[in-house]
Amino acid sequence: MAYPRIKELRKDADMKQWQMAYLLNCTQQAYSDYETGRHEVPIGILIALAEYHKTNVDYILGLTNTMTYYKELK
Repeated sequence: MAYPRIKELRKDADMKQWQMAYLLNCTQQAYSDYETGRHEVPIGILIALAEYHKTNVDYILGLTNTMTYYKELK
């Protein structure tokens, strides 16, 4: 399964893969593999991506088109 929204969010943030990988404490190759779907994205990485991009995991996974950031609701 590819995760096109991961790539879209990264590009919207004007970041390179290596920069996002650095923030997530993984290699650029691992991050690239997440974007292309070669590897499943670990839940910790999904949460970190959602927090960084101020969105939710469901949006990243393509389960919803709503980008609501749940931490804002508290």
